[in-house]
Amino acid sequence: MGARCTKLSVCWWPVHLKPSSNYSEFSEDEGKGGIPVFREFGLDELRAATDGFSADRIVSEHGEKAPNVVYRGVLFDSDRVVAIKRFNKFAWPDPRQFLEEAKAVGQLRKERLANLIGCCCEGDERLLISEFMPHETLAKHLFHWDSQPMKWAMRIRVALYLAQALEYCSSKGRALYHDLNAYRVLFDQDGNPRLSCFGLMKNSRDGKSYSTNLAFTPPEYLRTGRVTAESVVYSFGTLLLDLLTGKHIPPSHALDLIRGKNFLMLMDSCLEGHFSNDDGTELVRLASRCLQYEPRERPNIKSLVSALTSLQKEAEVPSYTLMGISRGPATSERVLSLTPLGEACTRLDLTAIHEILEKLGYKDDEGIANELSFQMWTNQMQETLNSKKHGDRAFRAKDFGTAIDYYTQFIDGGTMISPTVFARRCLSYLMNDMPQEALGDAMQAQAIFPQWPTAFYLQAAALFSLGMDTDAQESIKDGLALEARKNSMN
Repeated sequence: MGARCTKLSVCWWPVHLKPSSNYSEFSEDEGKGGIPVFREFGLDELRAATDGFSADRIVSEHGEKAPNVVYRGVLFDSDRVVAIKRFNKFAWPDPRQFLEEAKAVGQLRKERLANLIGCCCEGDERLLISEFMPHETLAKHLFHWDSQPMKWAMRIRVALYLAQALEYCSSKGRALYHDLNAYRVLFDQDGNPRLSCFGLMKNSRDGKSYSTNLAFTPPEYLRTGRVTAESVVYSFGTLLLDLLTGKHIPPSHALDLIRGKNFLMLMDSCLEGHFSNDDGTELVRLASRCLQYEPRERPNIKSLVSALTSLQKEAEVPSYTLMGISRGPATSERVLSLTPLGEACTRLDLTAIHEILEKLGYKDDEGIANELSFQMWTNQMQETLNSKKHGDRAFRAKDFGTAIDYYTQFIDGGTMISPTVFARRCLSYLMNDMPQEALGDAMQAQAIFPQWPTAFYLQAAALFSLGMDTDAQESIKDGLALEARKNSMN
């Protein structure tokens, strides 16, 4: 946070005014593949990232039995777009268990996963933060497609990548996956399928959690209420059926068709003529093996990876081409509105800035420490207050040269500190075409009051005046972050 130091900007700080910040910075340590290392987030950070958990930020939510909501958020200190899952208040009653589970899943790093990058555990709140996948779910592309059905080569790729994700998790001791379905498979900016890490979280209080639709539940789950590695293979079989049919059909119905040698009736009619009978037959065979009634008769994930690898077609074609989607990173553009002061500084409307600062007065100076001895009170206070009073009178009258003189007397007196005086002198400098001096005052105001959005907005105005538009936009962003943080705490 703060103005970026360049050869044109003020890069010095008085020792007694060294800038500081109470909110945590996003870790610069990158894990495998440039994925941030797992860390704990503060609830205020996540409120700010989601505009106060705004309904406009919701990307998915579940029903009344499990009212968990996933938001699209933007981390202000890194501009990283993330998915934030907020559990209902009755989930995870044991905070220690939640943290242990989240940290264990957070150690996983694989390009086949929508990796977990953090969690939050404050009071009754339990939240998970993962990489954001901008191209929606497998369910959307299979069952509710708009422009084109998913191609055969892409369906095989989805099956393979999903199997590879499960094999990796199993090799790291996370073989169990809860409620594996087409909504748990997401597509990244390149159109590659990824498995959501959210399903790897195991809650012992609700450790039986699985699909609530019994038509798609592994047979042994009805007997034991437990999820096993073999149960996950069964669920993988239901996903293979989804890919074959383009519909979500009950496994029992599919198995009846397969046993009756009517498996071609399973195939999505949109795929007719786009795959060989041998490939279709092999995928049906794999699905039927996964859906065996007895868990021990189902294949293991490693053998599924091997079988699906041999079915790959058009391996050199990028996923986004097969999917017919535009390639590119998730946008970090915000829907937050700037405050009037932020807008005025963005436009470099000095008249509007003056009106706003005049209206704000000195209310933001409340709580700023001014430790004065009795002698200072008796001998110097009146003179200091008079300088400020004359400066305010000149500022109100738009006599900005005089305002600079009196505010300088107040500051140089050293008996009191006031971020608002620095802000007013900053604008006065801008009015007198002295942007470099204005930038210095805005940075001094930030040093006194690190969480004051006004200081960042005024830095932006000074930077715009200096022609440093990129740095100015960064300062506007920093001011926005502080505004959102403040609003989320109110």
